[in-house]
Amino acid sequence: MSTLAMLELLIREAAPAEFEAPILAARSRGDDPEVIAELERARTLALHVRAILDQRRRREAELSALYETANDLAALRDADAVLRAIVHRARLLLGSDVTYLSLNDDTVGDTYIRVVDGINSPAFRSLRLPMGEGLGGLVAQTATPYNSSRYFEDERFHHTGPINDAVAEEGLVSIVGVPLILGANVIGVLYAANRSERPFDRDHVSLLVSLAAHAAIALDNARLLSETSAALQELNITSGLLREYSQGIERASDAHDRFTQLVLRGGDVDDVAASVSEVLGGALWILDTDDRILATTVEAPDNVTATTTTKATTTAAPTTAATTTGNRVTVDNLSIDVPVLTGAARTAGRTVRRDDWWAVCVTAGPEALGTLLLHRDLDLNESDQRTFERAALVTALLLLLRRTVAETESRVKGELLDDLLDEPLRDVANLGERARRVGADLDARHTVVVARSASGDRSRLVAAASFLAGQLHGLATERQGAVVLLLPLDDPSDAARRVCTELTGALSAPVTAGASAAIDRPEQVPAARREAVRCLETLEALGRAGEGASSTELGFLGVLLGDRRDVIPFVQRTIGPVLDYDEERGTELVGTLEAYFSNDRNLARTREALHIHVNTVTQRLERITTLLDDGWQQHDRSLEVQIALRLHRISRPSP
Repeated sequence: MSTLAMLELLIREAAPAEFEAPILAARSRGDDPEVIAELERARTLALHVRAILDQRRRREAELSALYETANDLAALRDADAVLRAIVHRARLLLGSDVTYLSLNDDTVGDTYIRVVDGINSPAFRSLRLPMGEGLGGLVAQTATPYNSSRYFEDERFHHTGPINDAVAEEGLVSIVGVPLILGANVIGVLYAANRSERPFDRDHVSLLVSLAAHAAIALDNARLLSETSAALQELNITSGLLREYSQGIERASDAHDRFTQLVLRGGDVDDVAASVSEVLGGALWILDTDDRILATTVEAPDNVTATTTTKATTTAAPTTAATTTGNRVTVDNLSIDVPVLTGAARTAGRTVRRDDWWAVCVTAGPEALGTLLLHRDLDLNESDQRTFERAALVTALLLLLRRTVAETESRVKGELLDDLLDEPLRDVANLGERARRVGADLDARHTVVVARSASGDRSRLVAAASFLAGQLHGLATERQGAVVLLLPLDDPSDAARRVCTELTGALSAPVTAGASAAIDRPEQVPAARREAVRCLETLEALGRAGEGASSTELGFLGVLLGDRRDVIPFVQRTIGPVLDYDEERGTELVGTLEAYFSNDRNLARTREALHIHVNTVTQRLERITTLLDDGWQQHDRSLEVQIALRLHRISRPSP
């Protein structure tokens, strides 16, 4: 019966005091001493069993907590979250008022509170302490757990003001601390504390040591994870750099092959622009020293006129649309001041960048030949910059080759024209063969144009004249401070104006050009040159510098300037309609004109000289006005008409 009562108390997990009730009841009933003694033995055994069960339950809870902590470590994502879980579980399992964890800061040389649970004081949460201070300092120094039931009275460790103030503010009395050991080093301390005098037993300390071990593992795992993550990130960065470097090497190799083939096959700057644009991407311009476009891979919209002088444009590999206005180029609403950027590239002597624009100077030794201008959204890595600069070297080589070829061709053509200008001509057939070898045809009709400029820049004038002559398959040379061009054009006026316009644009200074009448044979070149020179001098004397004209445009002055005295074209151009009218109708309009001028334009005397009525004179003059237009009686035009009448009379064969 006594055993059953004790078992019932165990089953319902009665408090220890309740196990005294059966004994007290037996004594009150006056039971035999043997019965009471048996109940006392049963009580002792029951309380022992109860203690064993409590210990096992506590141990089971501890193991469960350790298992959950291990699971947290296995799925570690956030070290602080794991540490907070450990500290919180320690507080629950130990039944303490607070728990907290401190870590050593080797960089600063002190220790600080990392995680707390149950702490109310803000000062305690932000507490930083010198190494070796307080109970934690003793734990760290000895790597051994320490338990103090009366913290302020414990003299085993060094008390300091900040620690005591924080402990007092939080109201802590009993404190236990166990070390966080990683390898051979103590990296921190795990604490549990009560606000009353409640000492921690050995089981509590043992559990706290186990949790501290897990906390140390969590910190080490976090460190390893951080180092691994940093290593992976660094590896990814390195891999990206290697990949980018490898791609850059491939692009550089491709560019090298392209440039080599380009030079070997005699390519031009247009090919360089296309190759660089394909290898590096983006829009490319090749500019000369005056920032004029030699080649580009973009094409302007149809409704946009580029005001920058354009010598050559390629659209073989268009990448985007660009507008060029004055000194600025605009791509995707982002514009750049070209002279500023090209000037920076020439000063730096290497690749320079402004926003999404890149520029490198094209140089041959100390001489600047131009600039490569690239618009690209992405950065140019070191390999790409070397490719860009190598393209500038190739461009310099091609420009030098172009210059050498042009100078050689210009010299050959100049020497040929010099031979044509020298009298008397020798071996005309040989001259014709030499002309065919340089792309000229002396059998075609030509016009000789002589031009000069007051700017004094003779070298640029000669270069521009040679360039124009080459475009037109003609010849050019320099004589007596002026350039002489033999052009396969049969309209002298058009030839003079074209030379004037082209050379003025090239020099950015006025150029005056005089042209001879068209010629049919090489033997006529010297005389045509003299005629063109006199035409040029006449334009300058008349104050018409900066214009282009032929001797035929100068009226009777043109007749006087020409060696061959081609009066028939002048007469026909001046009074031809009147001559034709008389020829067709048998009238006497030419005779009326002669009488009219011979009598000082007096109608009465003209009537008497012709023996006709004055009305007839008036009608004939009105007919002449219809044929020659209203301006024929003005001073200059009247003089030309009178000279044409005189030339017509003296050029007619004698009867």
